[in-house]
Amino acid sequence: MRALIQRVTSAHVVINDGTKGTIEKTVGPEPSRSIEKGFVILLGVGENDSREQADKLWHKISRLRIFDDETGKTNLALADVAGQVMVVSQFTLYADCKRGNRPSFTRAGKPDMACDLYAYFVSLVLRDLGVCAVGEFGADMSVQLENSGPFTIWLDTDTL
Repeated sequence: MRALIQRVTSAHVVINDGTKGTIEKTVGPEPSRSIEKGFVILLGVGENDSREQADKLWHKISRLRIFDDETGKTNLALADVAGQVMVVSQFTLYADCKRGNRPSFTRAGKPDMACDLYAYFVSLVLRDLGVCAVGEFGADMSVQLENSGPFTIWLDTDTL
């Protein structure tokens, strides 16, 4: 499982085609589409990922100390600043560009499995924070964000 975490002062996701994804089963009929201070997590699910990787990844992300304390040092975690989270599915994090100029996505998880793990990851965020903004799995989306710092971190469960 891979995640690109961006520390933001605000973010909003717009669903361009108006389709409904299966994530509503997890977060309710009208999930939040915006956040204030917190993280935008672009989440990629790989072909061999499981709930164990999702647990490991959320555990690490939720404890990342990348918010400034009173002295300007990055010592504070999401909970310390009452931060919010937006999770957007991003299979393109598994792009393989080794051959040719068109990326291959064969290492990304199959849609049904990936959607289930995406929903499970969102459920972990909901369990700990009580709210989670989401995109629509498999939909065409526009993510608008104000990056803070900018501060961007790449995590891969294969290397955690």
